Amino acid sequence: MSIFEDRESSIRAYSRTYPAVFATASNARQVDEEGKEYIDFFAGAGVLNFGHNNPRMTEAMIAYLQGGGVLHSLDMKTTAKAAFMQKFTDVILKPRNMPHRMQFMGPTGTNAVEAAMKLARRATGRHHIVAFSRGFHGMTLGALAATANSYFREAAGIPLLHVSHEPFGCDSKCLGCENNCGVDALHTLAARYRDGSSGITPPAAFLVEVIQAEGGVNVASREWLQSLATLAKELGSVLIVDEIQVGCGRTGSYFSFDDIGIEPDIICMAKGIGGIGTPMAMNLVHPELDENWSPGQHTGTFRGQNLSFVAGTEALAYFDTPDLMVEVKAKELLTRKQLQPLLSSDNSLQLRGKGLILGLDVGDGERAAAIVQRCFSKGLIISACGSGGKVLKLIPPLTIPEADLVAGLEILTQSIRDVMEQAA
Repeated sequence: MSIFEDRESSIRAYSRTYPAVFATASNARQVDEEGKEYIDFFAGAGVLNFGHNNPRMTEAMIAYLQGGGVLHSLDMKTTAKAAFMQKFTDVILKPRNMPHRMQFMGPTGTNAVEAAMKLARRATGRHHIVAFSRGFHGMTLGALAATANSYFREAAGIPLLHVSHEPFGCDSKCLGCENNCGVDALHTLAARYRDGSSGITPPAAFLVEVIQAEGGVNVASREWLQSLATLAKELGSVLIVDEIQVGCGRTGSYFSFDDIGIEPDIICMAKGIGGIGTPMAMNLVHPELDENWSPGQHTGTFRGQNLSFVAGTEALAYFDTPDLMVEVKAKELLTRKQLQPLLSSDNSLQLRGKGLILGLDVGDGERAAAIVQRCFSKGLIISACGSGGKVLKLIPPLTIPEADLVAGLEILTQSIRDVMEQAA
């Protein structure tokens, strides 16, 4: 391991939390170079929705490579790209009557957010964008301006301008709840926009996550999101929904907003959309907005990720039937059932989320960090998120076997009890 300590940048983070050299992986398990197995409740920060080394995807990728398929193509047409776009249209867009076009850009989520913000400004002629407290949208300067976390923001080295943050969903007294709260704050904001003497003007866009993943698994209510969508439409502002970590089936439906009753103008996607972990990002853009682009006005050398198109097409095949989403919902119920005795024994713990993105708020960052380390020592990879790092985030592969899910939850439960008892 000395090569990492000697030569890798001090900016490394996850490798400090999980001090092992991983060698192999399959579905929801990783094995380190010493042969120790770990159950993976982290899944590449939400990238590996379909597990490590998904056999259907690896076989398709190997066949494509052996057939001499084009690997790098910028935004030129390839058979792999055509297959992905057609499958996405048939399986995801047409059943939802979505006319959106697909824009491929640099292969990370922050690239998708940058492109969305740029297009919203170009289309409306406005500069300002409204994001929300505790939101996370990326690390490049535009997306970082929309990210709320001060630790990430202070690394920018320059002022982060033209974005303001309003309260997300619930107010500070009930952060993360799933009730219909926070709507009054939106009504107050709407009244300010309608008041010609308020000193504020309508924004180019509202940028929002339906569920804030890095922010602490905070779930916005249906009523709040509908009120936000109504306000955006009234003001002529673009509604951008960031699906980067919670999309691609993570919540028990392909989009996290499928059951919300809103129609986003731009949907930012990355992480799980590449299927097997190869990088890919895509924005779904309403055609009327998309017409504001001129050819080549937003580029990216690696926007033609053909291996990702191949694996991503296989990933979309999981949505030919409702089976996987039924399975995800069943695994959510199983997770909640397994954790209920722990929650019942300690009222300070709070579980929130949807599908297989669940957050267990343990109330203290040091406690959460200790639990993460205890879990890792016992063979479970799990991460902490939220303000102060006090929320344990459960994002296993959607394809995790039930036995691995139960075994991981047993490690998590016992680790929490151990840490809590030591602190008592």
